Amino acid sequence: DLPGFLHEWLMQYSVTDFAYTLITQGNEDLSLLEMDQEVFSAVLPSKVTEVEGCIRMYEEMHRLKGKEGLRQRQEQQEQMVRAVYDLASEQLKRFDELKELKQHQEFQDLQEVMEKSSKEAQGQQEKLKEEHRHRAKVLNLKLREAEQQRQRQEELERLRKEEGQERLRRLYSIQEEVLQLNQQIDPNYRHKDLPRIDLSAYSNRGNQICGLVSGLIRTTSERGFPTQVDVANTERALQEMRGLISSMQQEIAAAVEEKRRRDEEEERQKQKELLKKEQMKAQTPAPAQQSGGKQQKEGLQVKAEESTMQWYQQLQDAAEQCVASFSGISNCKDNNEVKKIKTDLQKAATIPVSQISRIAGSQLREIFDKINNLLSGKSVQSGGRTVSVTQHPQGLDFVYYKLAEKFVNQGEEEVASHRDAAFPIAVVASGIWEIHPRVGDLFLAHLHKKCPYSVPFYPALKEGTSMEEYQRMLGYQVKDSKMEEQDHFLKRMSGMIRLYAAIIQLRWPYGNKHGTHPHGLNHGWRWLAQMLNMEPLADVTATLLFDFLEVCGNALMKQYQVQFWKMMLLIREDYFPRIEAITSSGQMGSLMRFKQFLEECLQQKEIPLPKGALQSSFWRS
Repeated sequence: DLPGFLHEWLMQYSVTDFAYTLITQGNEDLSLLEMDQEVFSAVLPSKVTEVEGCIRMYEEMHRLKGKEGLRQRQEQQEQMVRAVYDLASEQLKRFDELKELKQHQEFQDLQEVMEKSSKEAQGQQEKLKEEHRHRAKVLNLKLREAEQQRQRQEELERLRKEEGQERLRRLYSIQEEVLQLNQQIDPNYRHKDLPRIDLSAYSNRGNQICGLVSGLIRTTSERGFPTQVDVANTERALQEMRGLISSMQQEIAAAVEEKRRRDEEEERQKQKELLKKEQMKAQTPAPAQQSGGKQQKEGLQVKAEESTMQWYQQLQDAAEQCVASFSGISNCKDNNEVKKIKTDLQKAATIPVSQISRIAGSQLREIFDKINNLLSGKSVQSGGRTVSVTQHPQGLDFVYYKLAEKFVNQGEEEVASHRDAAFPIAVVASGIWEIHPRVGDLFLAHLHKKCPYSVPFYPALKEGTSMEEYQRMLGYQVKDSKMEEQDHFLKRMSGMIRLYAAIIQLRWPYGNKHGTHPHGLNHGWRWLAQMLNMEPLADVTATLLFDFLEVCGNALMKQYQVQFWKMMLLIREDYFPRIEAITSSGQMGSLMRFKQFLEECLQQKEIPLPKGALQSSFWRS
């Protein structure tokens, strides 16, 4: 508080009030005070200076007093902190001592427990060892018994396998003998002196027996080893075939005997009428030829026509010549540069074919252009590299061969798994075939070799040919002397026939519209006619006819019209019963599908468009 006299003095003077306000506001208008310094000095009396000094002294006293109080409080605080620190240190020491005591006690207790547990465990271990020794003895006895049992089982299995292999070899030998006996039957046999002999019935039955034996062997191979019943069935088939040959020989012998008697009669007639004898000599060959021609129509062929076989052989010769023409690329093991060219050309030829799909017509056109440019000698990009057939003198022949082979492989693999894939592959193959005919010839050569039924051609078992090689000739895949399963075989054959049926009816839409198809519907009609002129094969014939007609039937119907429907009626009325006669109960699936297809088509008078056929909208995609 200000002294009383100072307060009274401040209340008496207004100028003093002004100065007091200026002081308490913290020099808010210092600039004004400075400007009026002379006025202020004149106005303030000497006691203002005294008051100001008192105020300043008062403030200094309070500041010193606060500073001293702060110092005292700091000292007290430091003393308290030191006291608390000392107390905490002592408590921590007591805590550590107590903790150490507890640890010693726990360690001693744990040690006692461990010693006790160790003694108990040792006793338990001894007990377990004794039990283990006892169990080991029992287990050894059981193991010896199990080993003896396993050895007995292995011995039984070995004997069963040996017996099964022996029966399988017996089946193969029977099949080989049946096929060889069947070769002795020539349905076209016409002895010039025996015009009445007709072996077509024997040939038909011989083919049926061969089909039954082959089907039985396939069935037993899929099931495992054949049983004694299977061997007995095949032996009965062999006996029937032998009886068939015997009957045929007896019939020929009877005919020869009849001919001998007739010759004796004719000889007697010669003595009576020499002129009549000369006339009969002139007329005898004619009836024989006429009779032979008539009999030949009653039975079906077993072998393909001579012209067909010549065409087949020409294509195979052309393929072999093509292989010989690029022998420099094929045998390039020591030349890394040629090996690299070979790899690049093979990739450039085959990868685009693998990329063919139904995604879009524009993509299909790009693939076609890439293949066509490669065959035309232009450079193409493949795997990030520039490739051209001009890189090697034999490059073009190599690409021709590999491209044709790849098309057939796509039918065997891709079309077999995805039937709709036949059409985009076929339309590209047809277009390439039209521009590069050699690709088409090589395609047919590969196709005929992998699927002889596309000729159609049923290879005969020749003397000296092993059964394994003969199975390959029939189109089967044989690995480690084991023939592939029938379902897989039929699936592959089906894929290749579907691709072939698609090719003969499709043309590349951007090609020469005024030109003719390089291998058109007339070849499909020829194939169908020749198939129906040959004896059917169980499973195979029904499957391939169904696939071919399902893909190509609509196009053939539009092309041949009435003649086509006559062919369909012939299949239903005459050929289907022949297939049915040689089909066993386990092979009825393909036969029933074919029968249902025939009935529906004949009933509706229409062959539907094949599923997956390329529409005009596809080429705008």
